[in-house]
Formats: sequence, structure tokens, C-alpha cells
Amino acid sequence: MKEIRKVLSVFGILAVGLAGAVPAMRAAAETEEQPQCKAAYLCDYGSGTAVFEKNASLRLPVASMCKIMTLLLSFEAIGRGELSYEEEIPISENAAGMGGSQVFLESGQSYPADSLLKSIAVCSANDSCVALAERICGSESRFVERMNERARDLGADNTLFANCTGLPKDPQYSCAKDIAVMLRALLAHEKYYEYAHVWLEDFEHPGGRTTQMTNTNRLIRSYSGCDGGKTGFTSQAGFCLAATAKRGATRLISVVIGAETSDARFQGVSAMLDDGFACYESKMLVRAGECVAEVPVRGSSAKTAKLCPERELTIFCRKGESGTIETEYILPESIMAPLEKGSCCGEAIVYRDGVEVTRCKLLNLAEIERFSWGDAFRELANEWNR
Repeated sequence: MKEIRKVLSVFGILAVGLAGAVPAMRAAAETEEQPQCKAAYLCDYGSGTAVFEKNASLRLPVASMCKIMTLLLSFEAIGRGELSYEEEIPISENAAGMGGSQVFLESGQSYPADSLLKSIAVCSANDSCVALAERICGSESRFVERMNERARDLGADNTLFANCTGLPKDPQYSCAKDIAVMLRALLAHEKYYEYAHVWLEDFEHPGGRTTQMTNTNRLIRSYSGCDGGKTGFTSQAGFCLAATAKRGATRLISVVIGAETSDARFQGVSAMLDDGFACYESKMLVRAGECVAEVPVRGSSAKTAKLCPERELTIFCRKGESGTIETEYILPESIMAPLEKGSCCGEAIVYRDGVEVTRCKLLNLAEIERFSWGDAFRELANEWNR
């Protein structure tokens, strides 16, 4: 199908780096003491631009941070219609018998998938991880295979999972950069934020018994703008944390692996976020859901399809910098009905000084139905009488 291209120029903004393959800006390394840990990483959520790195690709045990991938696969299964939040998930003896952090699921009982997902996000429940893994793939081992496949799809080349919980098992490792990549993918699921915001809540069991859940990420309460993340700890991995915070249009992701104390991981992540927000900002180009283009529609009473970006289009830059930004919309010449709401109908590409910074799909804002026979006849009659 023939494509047309439209370019919109925006002035006064400078973007740095390419999405998915970016050099670190290293502002934190220039001015601040490095986090006290084995590895650390700070990046922009929108573009993936790295701001700070310390042993970012070093393969290390990451404990419960591997549950970021467990949550991601669960949300993606729901998105494909393979699972629903309301579905009652039966609990096997294997799942109920998991050690470590748990909500003490009862073998032979069933729990809503929504409750299991919340317990993973809030209190790192190992038993809920295994229950969902068994439901989605039939067994934890097959789920782990899918975890590793998805890691490769995301470009997380220094990651290997051996289970869905992060409990010690060799070989199993990841790195600070890969953890950020996986958390970035998870943050695209809006439902996740509902769980991540919970600080204290009772988990309800069949029969009325409750287990109190407390969020393991204390930055939810103590750091301005923090609305998600995942902790981890084993004696092998040390204290770990991946967290995200948003201020204005700027969302950052910060990762610490192998801190010696719990306080050190929270301090390290907070310090990197502080540096990032102090030195950098995201400039909003187009908001998600905002109509940016229209494409002619054939075979329908609707004359055009209104298109919007699938996510916010922002430019991440050092504060005070300037430059020229171009946003290019690649559109089909026309579209044939019927067309589902949310279907991909084009692409938006953002350039800085002629270099691509980021791109995203353009989605149809509303369902467009095909002509009925009556509509088609009236349309033909109108054309005949013109």
C-alpha cells in the first residue's frame, strides 16, 4: 500500500541518544559519588536513554527482581486474552509449598488472578508466582522457558532465568541494564501501577482468613513521584532494587544490584533519581490519545480514521539545551473498512537534527464499520447524482 509522509517541526528542544541503543549521558558519574553496590543503572523511561552506568552489563544474581518478568508475562497473557483478572486460579501443592516471601496460599483452593498479581507486586509472593506460572504455561519450567524467550525478544542478552521467583538456583543471573529494560516493558501496563501503589493491604483467603501484605519498596511512601518498582534480597545477590519515579513529563528508571544493606539500595536508587531529575527533563511532543493525523477510509460511512500515538511522544534532554526536532507521520494513502478501535494504521518517528530518536505506532481512535447494503446503495446514488 502506498504511504504518505507528513513532517511537523518543533523548536527549542534537544534529544540525546537513540532509543534502544544509546550512549550513557553519565551526569551522575561526573558530579556525584557512585552508588555503593555491585552494579547500577539509570535511564529515561520514554526513550531508554542511559543517564548513568556502573557495571551495567555485569551478570549477577538479582533475587526477586526476576519477578518483573513474571509480572510482565502475566500482563501480556491477559492482554492476549489467555487469562483474565477475574479468573479463579487453582493452587497446587507445589505452589502452596514455596518458601521465602509468600501469602500462604491454600493448596486445593482457588484465588482470583487479580489477587495473585497484586500479591507479587506488593509483597513479592513466591507462591503466587508459581501459581500463575502453572496456569499460564502448565508448569513453572515451561514458564521459565517463556521468560528466557521474552528476555531475548527485549534484547536482555545478559539474563538467564532458572525459576519464576528469584530464589537461589544456578545458573540464574541478570544485569542492571537488563532489569531496567524489563521494568520499562512492565511499566507499559497501566494496571501494574494500581498494584504498585498499595502500601498495606489484607490478602483474603477462602473462608475469611487474611494475610497482611506490606509493600517491600519503601520508596513508594518516601520518594516523591515513585509509583513502582521491585526489591530483591538473598545472601548471594545482596540487597537489590529497581524503581521508577515520575515528575511532570519525566519518568526515570533506577536499578541497584548487590548493595550491602537495605538502606544502601534505597539510598543508591534515590540518589540516582535525584541526579536525573536535577539535570534532565522530558519535553512533551504529543500526548497518548491525542489525534495527530487523519486517513481517508474506503467502504464506510466514516470518511476518515483519526489516528493517535500508542504512547506519549517525549524528548529526553539535558536541561537548558536546545535544538530542532521533527516528528514524521508515516500514513497509508487510505484504509479499507472495517477497522477495529486501536488497530495500527501508521507510525510516528521523532528525529533530532535528522537522527531518529524514537518511534511508535499510530492507532485508530474509534471502531469503523463497513458499509451496510443500504449505506452502499445510498453512497452509490449520491456519487451518481453529483
